[in-house]
Amino acid sequence: MTFNELGLRAEVLKALEDLGFETPTPIQEESIPQLLSENRDLVGLAQTGTGKTAAFGLPLIESIDFDKKFVQGVIIAPTRELGIQIAEDFKKYTKYIKGANIATIYGGASIEIQAREVKRGAQIIVATPGRLNDMIRRNMVKLNQVSIAILDEADEMLNMGFKEDIDTILSQTPDDKNVWLFSATMPKEVARIASTYMTNPIEVTVGTKNAANTDIHHVYYTINDRNRYFALKRMLDFHPEIYGLVFCRTKRLTQEVADKLMKDGYSAAPLHGDLSQSQRDHAMKKFRDKTVQILVATDVAARGIDVNEISHVIHYNLPEEVENYNHRSGRTGRAGNKGESISFASAKEIGRIKSIERVIKLEIEHATIPSGKEVCEKQLFALVNNVKNVEVKEEEIENFLPSIFEQLEEFSKEEVIKKFVSAEFNHFLEYYDGSRDLNSKLSDRDKEKGERQAKKRDLTDESKQRFHITLGTDAGLNKGAILRIVCEAANISSNEVGRIDLFREFSFFDVDKKYADQVLNGMKDQEFNNEAFKIQFAKSGGGSGGGGSRGSSGGGRSRGGNSGGGNSRRRDGGKSSFSGSRNSGGSGRSEGSSGGGSRDRDKRRRRS
Repeated sequence: MTFNELGLRAEVLKALEDLGFETPTPIQEESIPQLLSENRDLVGLAQTGTGKTAAFGLPLIESIDFDKKFVQGVIIAPTRELGIQIAEDFKKYTKYIKGANIATIYGGASIEIQAREVKRGAQIIVATPGRLNDMIRRNMVKLNQVSIAILDEADEMLNMGFKEDIDTILSQTPDDKNVWLFSATMPKEVARIASTYMTNPIEVTVGTKNAANTDIHHVYYTINDRNRYFALKRMLDFHPEIYGLVFCRTKRLTQEVADKLMKDGYSAAPLHGDLSQSQRDHAMKKFRDKTVQILVATDVAARGIDVNEISHVIHYNLPEEVENYNHRSGRTGRAGNKGESISFASAKEIGRIKSIERVIKLEIEHATIPSGKEVCEKQLFALVNNVKNVEVKEEEIENFLPSIFEQLEEFSKEEVIKKFVSAEFNHFLEYYDGSRDLNSKLSDRDKEKGERQAKKRDLTDESKQRFHITLGTDAGLNKGAILRIVCEAANISSNEVGRIDLFREFSFFDVDKKYADQVLNGMKDQEFNNEAFKIQFAKSGGGSGGGGSRGSSGGGRSRGGNSGGGNSRRRDGGKSSFSGSRNSGGSGRSEGSSGGGSRDRDKRRRRS
């Protein structure tokens, strides 16, 4: 089947042709014909990167009367980055449709400018939940004539605590609208949204519910914690053409790892919540433009990244929430491309690996970190491949060639090749000379212990209720404060409170299920530092966070809104710095030893 056979308008087909789109992806092929032919609700389940934007975007565009200047369709996305990406795609699809106006609404930008964009006659709005709710309250946006409402990445929106915002937004739309819900996974909270707001929906599933993308190779390496950063550098060196994401557990660690990589000459940038919005936008732009090869990110900051060519996702730390592994890994292996998901795990984290395997329904391969010799071989042939494919600018070098040939005439062809390769590669060989084994040996006892821990964790999670509150570190909240508020308000012991996760604008905590209603009711109308907040159930048992399984309580406002370098390497067990096959060394501290280095070829061979 081709797009021409789907019955799309000529203007859209022309736009798709400009984009090079010829045949629909499976989710598009399943969804588009049904949405064009039937006036129905729909639940679409497919992994990130399978073409969901076009799957709902093209049928939505076909339903819009672009001669009318009011909002007819609304798309709700979890993050600013994803919202912007969706809006950009819609503008490409509608470039030949006269009068088409797409408005993008998100936090961190001028609300007045966004209001003017809507007022100019936007027929389609792409929005994050918090900012859209804010504009509805200010009468800047009216949704009373919306015919289609779309929830994209619904599981992530609920995981981020946006259930109440979604409820409010949908309540502003007509009862006879259609709701199209797209999600990578189908936790209970997403199913509950579907049952509440949909009538007899079509269900389209590509792949298996909650299963991993089969285009991704999953592998983990066992390391000692002290070798984690050096293992990361070893893997980056082993994949010379890597274009990937590195996930860290905290904002501080994200910044530290990014700083170290940049200092060591890697083309890297950080992405986390402590950066200003302009800094985050700048980092994302450099990554999308491929002037940065490695983006080091937190889970929250990376949500909504939609880049098809990402080759690798590296879990520097395993995710706190097992379900988040799928969301991280789904950034690679997109649009039919192959990808690799690499995890680092200490011996005590094997239980978490086993838990992840249960969730993604796949066995994660256990492999050994490459030796220095293997890395050198990979880099050498990458250098040879670059030489084979380099563009020769004849006119620019023509005047220099006679002198060069004269200076090299005493050498045979084989000798010239050896010397040029050595000039580029000697530093790399020196760097890995005598490099040590970074693998942590995993015994059968470790594996058995991991299995026991995974089973214990599964049972423990089932006994806990996850809560979401609309306060975070920006309000001065810390773990001690959460413990005090929960224990005092619900009259329970601190032993009944489980894991606590803090973010800038919201937080999560676990409590034994038998105290769930007690906590929910006890924390109603509570305040922290004279600021009211809301609390709701975030998940049931072991499911992924963010739902509000029975509603919410509490007062207050919702917080839902929202260089290129070279590639020098520090030795991971040796005594000197060196230059890689694409650039040269710099100064910095090696694995337990210091070293200076040459920078003579860094600028000349800098990758951009």
